[in-house]
Amino acid sequence: MNVDIEKHPSLDLGLMEAEFAEAIAQLESPDWLQALLAPEASAPVQRSEEGRAAGRDMLRYGGYKPTGRGKPASEYLVKAAAEGRLASINLPVDLGNVVSLHSGVPISVVDLGRVCEPLRVGIAAPGSRYVFNNAEQEIDVSGLLCLHDADGPCANAVKDAMRSKTNDATSRVLCVVWGVQGLEPATPTVVQWYRELLERAGARVT
Repeated sequence: MNVDIEKHPSLDLGLMEAEFAEAIAQLESPDWLQALLAPEASAPVQRSEEGRAAGRDMLRYGGYKPTGRGKPASEYLVKAAAEGRLASINLPVDLGNVVSLHSGVPISVVDLGRVCEPLRVGIAAPGSRYVFNNAEQEIDVSGLLCLHDADGPCANAVKDAMRSKTNDATSRVLCVVWGVQGLEPATPTVVQWYRELLERAGARVT
């Protein structure tokens, strides 16, 4: 799977393809993974206020305003975990949520069976929108750094498109780590831990 990445002054992107032996409807998140959804769980990466601010600055580059309901998804995870609302969803999403929660870095999990090549990462054009939840609510992603497929933007550090999200039939995903250059935890460190968790959960990772 090839992904073209447009030049960006602060993006430090991490990409992995993970394939599970069965459709995820047949797979359960193990107890050790669900335990990591707790904010007090021990993890080899730690989020920081500096990282949170830098992540928002990265998303502002194309003109997007990452505030209110448009803030990075990792900030929602932190709040949900603190309030005891961060529950298991499915195996690949739980893996991404664990790494995002503890690192503070937003992560997208895209079903590779539901997107069409070519794939690229770049700033979404003015007027770009997509549905992001089952209630068919839309987000305006104009000026936001996004993963695009042949049909347009489909994932980013804020909200991923419904058309590219996992479902019961998912078995192969693209994991997108929306890291920022020069920050701790560094993107390679985040990706390494993420890969270790994916492989522990039985995925084949490239």
